Amino acid sequence: MKYDGDLHPETLMLGYGYDPKRSEGSVKPPVFLTSTFVFPTAEEGKQFFELAYGLRQREPGEDPGLIYSRINNPDLEILENRLAVWEGAESSLVFASGMAGITATVMAHLAPGEIVVTTTPVYGGTHYFMSRMLPRWNMECQWIHAGSRFCDELESLLEKDAERIKMVYVETPANPSNQMTDLKRCVELCARFSRDDHKILLVVDNTFMGPVFQQPLKLGADISLYSATKFIGGHSDLVSGAVLGSQEMIGPISEMRTIFGCMASPFDGWMMLRSMETVGIRMEKQQANALQIVEMLKVHPAITKVYYPGELGEQQDAIWRNQCSGPGSLIAFDVRGGEKEAFLVLNALKLCKLAVSLGGTETLIEHPATMTHSDLNPRDMKLAEISHSMIRLSVGIEHVPDIIADLNQALDVL
Repeated sequence: MKYDGDLHPETLMLGYGYDPKRSEGSVKPPVFLTSTFVFPTAEEGKQFFELAYGLRQREPGEDPGLIYSRINNPDLEILENRLAVWEGAESSLVFASGMAGITATVMAHLAPGEIVVTTTPVYGGTHYFMSRMLPRWNMECQWIHAGSRFCDELESLLEKDAERIKMVYVETPANPSNQMTDLKRCVELCARFSRDDHKILLVVDNTFMGPVFQQPLKLGADISLYSATKFIGGHSDLVSGAVLGSQEMIGPISEMRTIFGCMASPFDGWMMLRSMETVGIRMEKQQANALQIVEMLKVHPAITKVYYPGELGEQQDAIWRNQCSGPGSLIAFDVRGGEKEAFLVLNALKLCKLAVSLGGTETLIEHPATMTHSDLNPRDMKLAEISHSMIRLSVGIEHVPDIIADLNQALDVL
């Protein structure tokens, strides 16, 4: 099926990039578990490898042929075509995990002696990689608290050390406080301090809002990253990652993926093809549920604060409305008391599942201070607005009165 610019992403998820004639008329792509592919001729095999290893540029209309599933695979190629549609990307890659995509991206574009400026808090694996592993290769990470002041502090850093700053890495909304960072201003700052021989890249972890409610590439970012385990996979039954951008940005990352061997498996790619068909419907339903839950939490006497886009003050509200089409389905809230009271609520739940991760069809709930963000030191935890009274909720697609009833009965133990 060829791309039609008049069709919307939700429509294209059902057929884009796949021709049933190539698979015996199967209405859905079959899973291609093969490791290697037969070349039609020796000459074509040579041509396929020339493209795969960058020995020459692709000719107009030339498609890279299938070689080996570490390099390319039909299921992954169809999936990558569909992922690119959401943000209008020239290219995309899928990985064995979100961390595989993140590490390949940073290693592909950062060199020894260069700096990446990163929001904090970020996903725990990202924090570990940036803070503990990059220094092994003489690469430096500088942290700025996510939110309304990020760009002011970024501008100060760029004025002092733009020569060494190669990448600005933003996770927005921040996890779990939902603090928004202004992507349009980040784009402007990266462009202003870049030179012809030193481009400063803006890389955005878009897991929380994307691909439906926030699209960083359309705002001017260079690379958009996903833990595809979350909303893209959406059923808590696979682990994967995705990276989107221009061919110029994705090319070096593709090289990393080919040589590191960190691509997604064909079966996981096939599973995500299933999930991509409903990602819009699922995320809209999850958001609709979340909006009702937020209204309940705002008036419950056991809740002292709700962290959700649109509820975080005028400045944060302006950033959110300027770069997102909706508030999403991740909610954090503080209960009256501390860890003891938060645990009482968590242990009293019957429907909501006590587990980390997010974006699945089921409602998940957890305690950031002792679970997902337990590796932060007390100072960083305070800066991230994470207290021992905070609970994070990833809203699912259940009948929302059932979720609200479960939360109410659990909160009533306080």
